[in-house]
Amino acid sequence: MSNSPARPSNWRRIGSAAAATTALLLAGLGTAAPASATPTPTARTSSSAVTWTPAPCSTPRKKGELTCHALRVTGGLTAYQKQRAAQHGTTPKAADATTPAGYGPADLQNAYGLTSAAATNGAGRTLAIVDAYDDPHAEADLAAYRSHYGLPSCTTANGCFKKVGQTGSTTSLPAADSGWSQEISLDLDMASAVCPQCHILLVEASSASMTNLGTAVNEAVKLGARYVSNSYGGSESSSDTTYDSAYFDHPGVAITVSAGDSGYGAEYPAASRYVTSVGGTSLTTASTSRGWSESVWKTSNSEGTGSGCSRYDAKPAWQTDTGCTRRMIADVSAVADPATGVAVYDSYGVTPGWYTFGGTSASAPIIAAVYALAGTPSSGSYPARFPYAAAGTPALNDVTTGSNGNCSTSYFCTARPGYDGPTGWGTPQGLGAFTG
Repeated sequence: MSNSPARPSNWRRIGSAAAATTALLLAGLGTAAPASATPTPTARTSSSAVTWTPAPCSTPRKKGELTCHALRVTGGLTAYQKQRAAQHGTTPKAADATTPAGYGPADLQNAYGLTSAAATNGAGRTLAIVDAYDDPHAEADLAAYRSHYGLPSCTTANGCFKKVGQTGSTTSLPAADSGWSQEISLDLDMASAVCPQCHILLVEASSASMTNLGTAVNEAVKLGARYVSNSYGGSESSSDTTYDSAYFDHPGVAITVSAGDSGYGAEYPAASRYVTSVGGTSLTTASTSRGWSESVWKTSNSEGTGSGCSRYDAKPAWQTDTGCTRRMIADVSAVADPATGVAVYDSYGVTPGWYTFGGTSASAPIIAAVYALAGTPSSGSYPARFPYAAAGTPALNDVTTGSNGNCSTSYFCTARPGYDGPTGWGTPQGLGAFTG
């Protein structure tokens, strides 16, 4: 694919992360200095006084590369911490680096009706994570996360975990990068949280160009993954339909892509008609039968879940909203607000330990893992259509409040009953919306 057109330099990559420490689990990892060529971004805040900052990969490492939007919580109390404080009568420290301070596997499984399925489903199914550059601590950090939460061991030795470069090599890996390592930790932990029995394949692209990331997607499918999570994206271009056919047209494979972290506006590859585009929500506990409540994630008009009508990609046959004649983003959604963020363990280039992350980098691997729990897609199917067949049923939690910006066609950026751009048809309630 070396002749594929270059991705514009204003591409963005989606992410979310936060950190703390367990030195015993990290002994012998080495202290090689991680690569990082980015300034420290300005911290953000929300109305709940939680602050966060983009990961270093929010600035391209090289000209023309995609970037991440990993949002790492740095201060304040997340919704999770406030909930635990109310339950136990204690006041946790903000950004505590020694204790997980975000939603863990039990929270996510409960919120999305997956507790029983996560305990029994997914064994032997391979879920792939595609990211750029190498995380030298990926396997050890994953072990720390899974050990803390009592999840089954997932290692190279027991055949559960495998890390390769974009050509499939286990030894010829990309250069290490501390910013992308935060993204990798987030992705691996969310896949583990929702599908603890799954095998995990980490495919590391040589750089964050569309050509290399797309090659890594193809390699993941070649190596047997039927579920592939992609937490990157950025501005659309006229080359997108070429990328569609080169990298994302894989019938029988559930490919998820983050919808974006920059508020209202369409991104690619979330706009690809062959993928499941995943938006983001704010997730909080509630005194309802479900026990949880969700709204559109929005911090400001320039930060929140992405959505919108594609300029270039054709509308898939299963999408029937009438306001957009081309591909509409998103299809479904899951938690992404850093103020209601998820716990992640990371040690490469940061103080080893627990961090809290947000961004649609969290929601994309969560939905990929739901597909993995639901079963193997039929050989000729496009799993992006599955939630549309379950639209309006109890298999999806309809998100009806919130917006992610300003738009002329209201459902493009504002939640409503039924389908809307920011959250699609809603969030999972069990597996019924993710089976063919």
